[in-house]
This record gives sequence, C-alpha cells and structure tokens, in this order.
Amino acid sequence: MTRVAFSIPVGATCALISGYMHKNVINMYGNLSSRPSFSPSRKCVMPQPPALKSIKRIILGTSSSFRRQLMQELATEHEFVFDTASADIDEKAIGDREGSPPEALVLLLSHAKAAAIIDKLTSTQQLLEGLLVTCDQVVVHNGKILEKPQDEAEARRFIAGYATAPASTISAIVCIDLATGKTCQGVDVATIHFSPIPQDSIDTLIKEGEVYWCAGGLMVEHPLVEPHVTRLDGALDSVMGLPKELTLKLLNQAANGL
Repeated sequence: MTRVAFSIPVGATCALISGYMHKNVINMYGNLSSRPSFSPSRKCVMPQPPALKSIKRIILGTSSSFRRQLMQELATEHEFVFDTASADIDEKAIGDREGSPPEALVLLLSHAKAAAIIDKLTSTQQLLEGLLVTCDQVVVHNGKILEKPQDEAEARRFIAGYATAPASTISAIVCIDLATGKTCQGVDVATIHFSPIPQDSIDTLIKEGEVYWCAGGLMVEHPLVEPHVTRLDGALDSVMGLPKELTLKLLNQAANGL
C-alpha cells in the first residue's frame, strides 16, 4: 500500500484539546440499582451567538449515521440546518499509526476529508461558502490505535479485549470557513471502562454488522454492550464520534470569524 503524506494546513487554527485532564469523571456504577441509562441526546447548553443562525450553509462531512444523528440534535437545539457530504478517501493510506500520537492522526484524517470534500465542491462548480465540519475518530487500547475492524476475527479481538483495560476514544473536529479558508480544530477524549462482554453478545454484535463501521468496533450505546460499561470518563456523544460541545464551540468560533 502506498502511504500518502498529508500536511495540516497552516492558518488561523484554534487547538482545543481536552479529555486526558478531564476533571468531571462520570462513575456510572456508583449505585447499581440506580445506574442511569445511556442517552445520546445530552443537550449542549453553551450559549449560541446569533451569527450561527445566519450561516448560509453548514456541511457535515461524514457518512456516519451516528454523527448525522448527533449533528441533527445540535441543529434542532440551536436552530440551524446542515447538509452532509462524504469524502470517500482511503484513510488507511494516510498518516503514521505507529509513530504519531493518535491526536495528530485524527486531525490529519479530518483535514484530508475536508480537502477531498472541497475538491468535490470545486469540481462540481459549487460556490465555496459557509462552514464545513469534518471528523475522525480512533480508539486507543493498551497503547495501540484501533480503527474500524477489517474482518470478523479483528472485531472479536477488539470487543473481547476491552475487559482487560480501559479504551479511549480520540475524536477530532475540524471546522473550515469555505470562503476564507480559516480553520478551527479540536480534539476530545473519552475513556470507557468495561466488565467482560459475554461471547453470545459478541456473536450477535458481529452478526448485526454495525461494529464494522465503528472505530475499534466500539458501540457503548448498544443494549448488549451498555450493561458492561462500568465507568465513562467524558461524554457519550464524544464516544459516538461527534463531541457536541466541542463541535458547537468550533461552529460558533468559525461563524464569528474565529
């Protein structure tokens, strides 16, 4: 496989890295009898400047139904509309999975997705205006970067292994003003602790097939997985691939000229 070198654009970049020093630890098993259920619809209460409503076009660059769902929640809460577009790039050919920090990798892939979508817009003679949001996520487990499982054996190994050590999701968001090229970006980290997931549950997850579309095959919101989550340090929407608070912050920054 040919490995592609890709550099992050130089510009007005706001690095907002959070998670490893996250102080708000959610202990989901403090009381087993009253353990709350997962819900991806956590409201993002950050104040919204009027400028976000006035943006003519917001594009979410993803093919993920989970990210679309989370973005729709933001759009409903804060009264904006968005379109979607897919980058269709070979993610495996971009970046160094052995020597680079996972935060650098997800930012690199998010920028690569943005470049591919901008090329598509340009090639179809669409006006470059509004904001483009792209995302990427990897799972880090036992010091190794895990991406989408390539086959059944890898998916089984990923899922079964989560009982041995906590897994962290590393999620990048890049927001670009298409007219000016100015960019805001950030990384959010969440860490999940598991008890062993039964083999029959893993069999069902494999059969359903959704795990192949998730970094690390990680689906903490799934009814077969949720009961085995013992603690979540961070936000569920971050684990699902679109940290809503960070996304809204970057959209607001971009809408107000960074």
